Amino acid sequence: MKTLEEVELCFPQLLNSSCRKPMRPHALSMLTYILLSSISLLTVTLNLLVIISISHFRQLHTPTNLLLLSLAVSDFFVGFLMLFQIVLIDGCWFLGDLMCVLYTVVDFIITFASIETMVLISVDRYVAICDPLHYPNKVTQKRVQVCVCLCWIFSAFLQSLMMKDNLEQPGRYNSCLGECVVVINYIAGLADLWFSFIGPVTVIIVLYMRVFVVAVSQARAMRSQIASFPLKCSVSVTAKKSEMKAARTLGVVIVVFLLCLCPYYCVSLTGQDTLLNASSAAFVICLFYFNSCLNPVIYAFFYPWFRKAIKLIVTLKILQPGSFQTNML
Repeated sequence: MKTLEEVELCFPQLLNSSCRKPMRPHALSMLTYILLSSISLLTVTLNLLVIISISHFRQLHTPTNLLLLSLAVSDFFVGFLMLFQIVLIDGCWFLGDLMCVLYTVVDFIITFASIETMVLISVDRYVAICDPLHYPNKVTQKRVQVCVCLCWIFSAFLQSLMMKDNLEQPGRYNSCLGECVVVINYIAGLADLWFSFIGPVTVIIVLYMRVFVVAVSQARAMRSQIASFPLKCSVSVTAKKSEMKAARTLGVVIVVFLLCLCPYYCVSLTGQDTLLNASSAAFVICLFYFNSCLNPVIYAFFYPWFRKAIKLIVTLKILQPGSFQTNML
């Protein structure tokens, strides 16, 4: 009986204070380990390709692509954070109380920054489609860079403030050794729910509904222009088509993002505590993480420049002098 009891403990040498391991089939644990490891590796690799592509090739240094770069950076770190979920497969946390809190804080910062970046992408597409004449003046690289920096700074400040109690005394809510529990007070939880979900999602939906309505009207106008003046309108029509294609692509990114994000916050809305080692939260957390792997796949499917950049990176042609000036569009 003692041997069985020790096997079920996270720290067998600490019988009185160790947490007990949840009993689950070994095959299920191995399958989860392999799945999470594969998604983590794929997420890191694909988003690294996006980061290198946009950073290296000068022609890709556009305001919209800078927002995609910010999203890729957050997705890249999400891939690394999945390694901590792998640690929790057996239901035990072996990295200490401080690492537990730091992991949670970084996870929340990246999540919040991703959501705010999605809001910025929606604003970018709204201005590009609804006010195309003033878009070059309103949306510049410097303004986008400032907005992205403020987004990350505000995310770090807000999440650190909400996790203040946990940071001051790591492990204060753990009931035993081997547990990683983070608790946010009611007011902070409501603020996080508003700033991280209700507010941003509302803005995204409203802006993209407006973009959709304007895009449909512009598409009808373009068809009538082409029918009346096929030669004179070819340049302007091509430009409008390019903007609407970008809006459609980023719309797919946002829809997929919301589909992966909503289950996580629906769990929060039910009033359940945020227990990192709770099996009930495993699916929604993995679903949210998997979204970070899907974004580069969407880019590869819709953006020819990304497929071309991947070929240049894989064949190491980006190491050639002057490769940053390659025509990517």
